Amino acid sequence: MLEELQLDDAAPWKKRYRADAITYTAIAAQAPTRGLASSKRTGVYQLYTWNVPSGELTQITDRPDGKMFGSIDPQGRHIYYLDDKQGDEIGHIVRVPFEGGEKEDVTPELPPYPAQFVRFSASGNMLGLNVGSPEGMQLYAIDMDPDGTLGAPRLLHQSKPMTQGPVLSHGGELAVLASTARSGSHQFSLLAFDMASGEQIAELWDGEGTSLAPVCFSPVPGDMRLLATSNQTGVERPLLWNPRTGERVDFPLETLQGPVEPLDWSQDGRRILFRNFKQAVEHFYLYDLETHVVTKLNSPRGSSGHFAAYFGPGGDIFMPLETSTQPAHVVVLDGQTGVQKDVALAAGEVPPGHPWRSVTFTSSDGEEIQGWLAVPEGEGPFPTILETHGGPSSVELETFSPSSQAWVDHGFAYLTINYRGSTTFGREFQEKINGQLGYWEVEDMVAARQWLIDEGLAAPDQVFLTGWSYGGYLTLQALGTKPDLWAGGMSGIAIADWAVMYEYQAETLRGYQVALFGGTPDEKPEAHASSSPITYVEDVQAPVLIIQGRSDTRTPPRPIELYEERMRALGKPIQVHWFDTGHVGSFSDAEEGIRHQEIMLRFTYRLLAGDFD
Repeated sequence: MLEELQLDDAAPWKKRYRADAITYTAIAAQAPTRGLASSKRTGVYQLYTWNVPSGELTQITDRPDGKMFGSIDPQGRHIYYLDDKQGDEIGHIVRVPFEGGEKEDVTPELPPYPAQFVRFSASGNMLGLNVGSPEGMQLYAIDMDPDGTLGAPRLLHQSKPMTQGPVLSHGGELAVLASTARSGSHQFSLLAFDMASGEQIAELWDGEGTSLAPVCFSPVPGDMRLLATSNQTGVERPLLWNPRTGERVDFPLETLQGPVEPLDWSQDGRRILFRNFKQAVEHFYLYDLETHVVTKLNSPRGSSGHFAAYFGPGGDIFMPLETSTQPAHVVVLDGQTGVQKDVALAAGEVPPGHPWRSVTFTSSDGEEIQGWLAVPEGEGPFPTILETHGGPSSVELETFSPSSQAWVDHGFAYLTINYRGSTTFGREFQEKINGQLGYWEVEDMVAARQWLIDEGLAAPDQVFLTGWSYGGYLTLQALGTKPDLWAGGMSGIAIADWAVMYEYQAETLRGYQVALFGGTPDEKPEAHASSSPITYVEDVQAPVLIIQGRSDTRTPPRPIELYEERMRALGKPIQVHWFDTGHVGSFSDAEEGIRHQEIMLRFTYRLLAGDFD
């Protein structure tokens, strides 16, 4: 039975949205008392300088649209971030002194570009920047003098196929990019470049159907080994590769099942920190490069989210940590055992919440799908929210989700699933969707619905879909391709037409889209059409709510405008609510999140009451 709609300012779900959380941190490699953090203590995520020993944070950005991501240079002199307009994620990388002050444009000669992060050599003499442009992806090198003065950007590499990175060697001698040029799809080889000459000196490729990803170079001066991953065995596994000599060493981790993701390399060059995934649960390990001993860490329960743990001062491990009932904060783990020693940065207090539990069910082809379930008190069946995460190249771990808690507070069951395309479940699982987006994911959503009904958790006529970004896309796609199964759909910052999106999106995302489809809309028109929700507008039966950003360059507004026009022309029930910022803006501002959640709650309550117009 639904609870009374809670919209007053003291509602517990609103307190969860407003609670401080720490989404991202980094520590300067050569000045470990200095760090960078992203915090929501003002209600909007901003960047803060971090006095690591004391835990003191000092606000460095003050943007109405917020700023969630940035970088700190190895000497701890400057904080770097993308200076864009209203969160449109297109602008220039700027830097601000650690002590505060005026921002300085790092690349004044370049036209505006999309790029979230800059990368540094550990010695601090070189900066690498991979940006999108009308000519494709461009890798720039920027020399940095000992006093921090920056040189002019030097173009090292240009590529129409998608590239990711770079990762720089300790002394700035080498840069490594991940490139889709070999595969033409969402599979990567590694390209190594001499930073002085710009010459490509090596490539690492494991053959057709495989993908590699760079992690970091050795922290030891003169050591040219790169820590990377390959999915050649079917799951991600770590390796060391020296682009200068071609020598490669794959880690002997036969006793571990599932993906193994290396996270960081200790400053003494001896230990590798990595995590092993089992059904979207993380387990952390240390690997000793001298003794080849693997040690499982006794890390606390929860998730480190999408910003991984790393080695900090004194060899301790700094880990972002959150659970379904506790916002993200940063803990300090013993560097040998993983036992929690301290809290480096605390989160805000929140009302008691509803714990998630891991569940599995079988999809239409027999594949096992994992998800996270939360239920209200009482006996089912309940009205139910079926959520799909963004990405698709992502994974839902046990995270703190104010939205999920708001639904359960009101008497809804809540299930979020790791559909086909999600990471950490192996190569075949992740790449199943390539070239036919929106088919297998929806099959998994349909199977989730049936499981919820069979378990007595969901009322068959009261299952609502929701998701943001790629999850918003899947909401619209399922409403059109399986129209008789859903009571309604709530889609945020979504994709409605892949071909039109390709025309309007940022250059960095075009390469990603081409990699997923194996071609452009002109080269793969049928695939783009069959994967686009706008193709199925005539079949939509359930009411649709869309929340979209006007300044979004990842999922731009034009396809949603066209989708709404088609829906209204056919007399289909649809509501569209616009907000002014970009893709990340819907997550960075607590009050914006509360407004969006209230819109969704009102939408579902009206549908359940039968008074939607």
